[in-house]
Amino acid sequence: MLTTKEAIEKRRSIRKFKPDAVSREILEELINAARLAPSACNSQAWRFKIVADQIIKDKLVEAARQQRFVAQAPIVIVCCASLKEYVDDLILGTKDLADNHVFDQNIVELVMQGANYLRGLTPAQLGVIVEFNVAIAIEHIMLRALDFGLGTCLVRSLDKEKVRQIFNWDETMFVSALLPIGYPAENPEPRRRKSLSEIII
Repeated sequence: MLTTKEAIEKRRSIRKFKPDAVSREILEELINAARLAPSACNSQAWRFKIVADQIIKDKLVEAARQQRFVAQAPIVIVCCASLKEYVDDLILGTKDLADNHVFDQNIVELVMQGANYLRGLTPAQLGVIVEFNVAIAIEHIMLRALDFGLGTCLVRSLDKEKVRQIFNWDETMFVSALLPIGYPAENPEPRRRKSLSEIII
């Protein structure tokens, strides 16, 4: 089992995968890692579609602007934000945090005011706000995958409408990213990173 530090240092974007299957038990461990991620007022808007079917993976390649390695991975997780219940879950989470004396009343009132604003947004506008929660959950998956010797690659260059069409989802299922997962068939060198002095402002 890697330490968090080791996992962060070891993680690479993997675009070549072995054909070996990933077990259902491991996939459940990965999704459970995402389930435990933090989110705004504990709203937990993330949703994940696990895809192993080759025909569907080939369709996802088309949606991912012909990034063919997507279909090579034994598993692709479609990472989404469910917008249908998001505002209600945001309010519920806020009340729960207030009941547990985490939030003061002024924070509760601010969230309630913000909720009215959020209800007036289009799904596309709301999705952009909500998907940062999904991004945190995805990072949990990517780091936990290393415990099982798995590689991942976050794919954000895609036609989200095409992805929704593949699964017959409406606009309330906001597609955030694809996450190909499998046993690596490559071992990339570390990518260039800016120094601490360049990123501390």
